[in-house]
Amino acid sequence: MNKHLKNFLLRGLIFGGFGPIILSIVFFSIELSGTELELGGGEVLLAIFSTYVLAFVQAGASVFNQIEEWPLTKSLLCHFSLLFAVYSLTYILNSWIPFEPLVLLIFFLVFAAVYFTIWLTVYFSVKAHTKRLNSRLK
Repeated sequence: MNKHLKNFLLRGLIFGGFGPIILSIVFFSIELSGTELELGGGEVLLAIFSTYVLAFVQAGASVFNQIEEWPLTKSLLCHFSLLFAVYSLTYILNSWIPFEPLVLLIFFLVFAAVYFTIWLTVYFSVKAHTKRLNSRLK
């Protein structure tokens, strides 16, 4: 088995359980706000399963940044595309957003803005840290 696939699966298995934990915190917070949640067993099962898959893929997808043979743009686009697809499917399957073109466009724009803001913040932080370490070595 490809080492990157193994790494993807291992990371997903380790961190996948965080999805249902976060889901339960969201449900609990909604309940604390006084809003009634009326969910059937199937809806709860779908929410738990889909958030597990979401967390699994989110954690596993970090392997794209570890593939040294790939250019940065390729790993970035693969990571972004996979995350956008799994987030979109999770939100649509759970009826958290409707399956409408305008809503999906807005979701895409917000997702892309948040994704690239976080990515640029991490990129420049790592670059600055690396520069400091290199200057200490000289």
